[in-house]
Amino acid sequence: MADQLYVGLISGTSMDGVDAVLADLSGPRPSLLASHAHRWPDTLAAALAALATDPATPIRLLGELDARAGEVFAAATLALLQTAGVDPGRVRAIGSHGQTVLHAPDAPTPFSLQIGDPNRIAQQTGITTVADFRRRDMAAGGEGAPLVPAFHREMFASPQENRAVLNIGGIANLTLLPADRALSVTGFDTGPGNCLLDGWSRRHLDRAFDPGGTWASQGAADPDLLARMLADPYFARRAPKSTGPEYFSATWLDRMRSGGTPPAVDVQATLLALTAHSIAHALRATAPATERLLVCGGGVHNTALLTLLADLLAPLPVESTAQHGLDPDWIEAMAFAWLARETLAGRPGNLTSVTGAHAPVVLGAIYPA
Repeated sequence: MADQLYVGLISGTSMDGVDAVLADLSGPRPSLLASHAHRWPDTLAAALAALATDPATPIRLLGELDARAGEVFAAATLALLQTAGVDPGRVRAIGSHGQTVLHAPDAPTPFSLQIGDPNRIAQQTGITTVADFRRRDMAAGGEGAPLVPAFHREMFASPQENRAVLNIGGIANLTLLPADRALSVTGFDTGPGNCLLDGWSRRHLDRAFDPGGTWASQGAADPDLLARMLADPYFARRAPKSTGPEYFSATWLDRMRSGGTPPAVDVQATLLALTAHSIAHALRATAPATERLLVCGGGVHNTALLTLLADLLAPLPVESTAQHGLDPDWIEAMAFAWLARETLAGRPGNLTSVTGAHAPVVLGAIYPA
């Protein structure tokens, strides 16, 4: 049925491309029908990366990049539907997260900015588009992030055990799912996931990332550098909290490195240890009764990272969400397809226990086909 098919779109903090999924939301559990990874054009990718690190970007350039990104999101949708053999007229709506270029929940006037003009997505696809999900939660006093925990609850909560879901994108975030449904689901950003690892790999290997953590595995974590990093006040803050690569940036890393200069490979090993230790500490400190950790996001493919994390949390089972029926690469995009449905139905999509908002609110704006 036309109103059961939804497209989800997201380009995460790693900015490695647009993830697009086609989801069937007709049953009690969303079903992934098709997926598509759509590369950013090289010049646009470079411009987006520069935009995310330059607070003085001219407004004209911001507007141009917003329009160009919207066209790429539209192209990703059409490529996805062509691959799936599905006519756009069968799709009820697109949920587009867009591309975050600045997340500032601690600013004097908190805000979060995602670009990728939804007008162009709706116009070029002919599909109603729901976008701009984060700012309504912030208007209600919330962090605007993370928003995926509501979907994690639908997909992975179990009355038999206390679970946590870990998404390792550019930033890592945890969703804490108590077995007792009377208890609140909570969640927060733990800190850097892949963002510092990827940035250091680009700087020293001219590669977008370190496949499997192979390079990091050749080095040794520097204990002094790791200690300086873990002493950052963000890690000790109580939830609700959220962050982004504008905080855990190359500038942040260079400041931390000012106390010493270990070899580049040892810095990579230290950054891997930082991601693992900050996640493990956050989970132990906030949900010591967790009985299973499910992992999704691009970081699930970093074998060295997952091995260290499992060692730090042993004997807690650490598993890919693939073992629970959902491909770890597509969960965030699936979440925004699901959130689009919630918006069209007039149902709140935020969890106040996660974001700290004063009230549940319907998220996003609707751009008709």
